[in-house]
Amino acid sequence: MSIQQEIKDFVSANRVVLFMKGTKQFPQCGFSSRAVQILQAAGCQDFVTVNVLENDAVRQGIKEYSDWPTIPQLYINGEFVGGSDIMMEMYEAGELQPLLQG
Repeated sequence: MSIQQEIKDFVSANRVVLFMKGTKQFPQCGFSSRAVQILQAAGCQDFVTVNVLENDAVRQGIKEYSDWPTIPQLYINGEFVGGSDIMMEMYEAGELQPLLQG
């Protein structure tokens, strides 16, 4: 199975997925840490994280899958939402919370 198919299957099987550097308990970059904080502030506790530092194929593959050059990357209901800057904008505008609840 290709890495693209593995990523597709994973984001389809989990409602909220954050591809990040590190884990939600131990983020290993500022942007990933901010993304976790945004999700938690929005009341989402059941999100799944993927540590891209553990697998270079995933680290590169997720950038190709989303056609987005940076990490972290948030997926909700199988759809790419964006990185930490977009997450923050959506949170501040009140757009992220309904997506996470729905």
